[in-house]
Amino acid sequence: MQGHSASQGQNPLELALAKRDTAIIRTVREAIRHRQVMLAYQPVVRARRQESIAFHEGLIRVLDETGRIVPARDFIETVEDSEDGRRLDCIALELGLRELDREPGLRLAINMSARSIGYRAWRDTLTRGLRAGPTVAERLILEITESSAMLVPELVISFMDEMQARGVAFSLDNFGAGHTALRHFKQFSFDMLKIDGQFIRGIAEDPDNQVMTTAIVDIARQFDMFTVAESVERSDDAQLLAGIGLDCLQGYFFGAPTVSPAWRESARQSATG
Repeated sequence: MQGHSASQGQNPLELALAKRDTAIIRTVREAIRHRQVMLAYQPVVRARRQESIAFHEGLIRVLDETGRIVPARDFIETVEDSEDGRRLDCIALELGLRELDREPGLRLAINMSARSIGYRAWRDTLTRGLRAGPTVAERLILEITESSAMLVPELVISFMDEMQARGVAFSLDNFGAGHTALRHFKQFSFDMLKIDGQFIRGIAEDPDNQVMTTAIVDIARQFDMFTVAESVERSDDAQLLAGIGLDCLQGYFFGAPTVSPAWRESARQSATG
């Protein structure tokens, strides 16, 4: 009987994974309901002047019932296709646009799913946020993963054309993680290409990834795209990437995502000083 149960898909691993997913969904829903959602900001630096920050990425975080910050990697895949995923996209965009309105010197990248383009609440949030100030649009970067963009390429292309006319920039995130349809890639007109960390981590000691990354940079140049290397964690990797010709670098070597970015600390000190 036990063997028969296992064959019906009720093995312990599947049950454990289902239980974990249910717990994650519950945590996310409670965080959304109580507005226990925030952005953690990570700097993206110029490759040839690594002391200079080009922009920041705002990464979604939720708080669990104990107040612990839960990073996106622990929940995003579980909720990405659901209504909860759309609501998180709305909150992330709202928080990011609010920060851009508050900080006129800030340029910020916000992640989104292509599925949110047709989600009314998300589009309304974007429309309101872009009206907040005359420079908000030109300081906003919307990041779409390669896999998400390829789900509805025609919709993404149309949306990008509309928003780029208003000054919003677009970044193709995690490039190389999926299977790119080059005929669509040629049509997209992304402003920026972020190379997936699987090519970047330890690249100084990996000749194959050096060749791959160099080729990706050459492709990006052909299409007039700015290039960013993700997951830069070591000095030797950063130096090699600058030599290859990357425009910008992002990773823990330059700073971990933080919910208390430097500009907020400066504002707080000014207010109390």
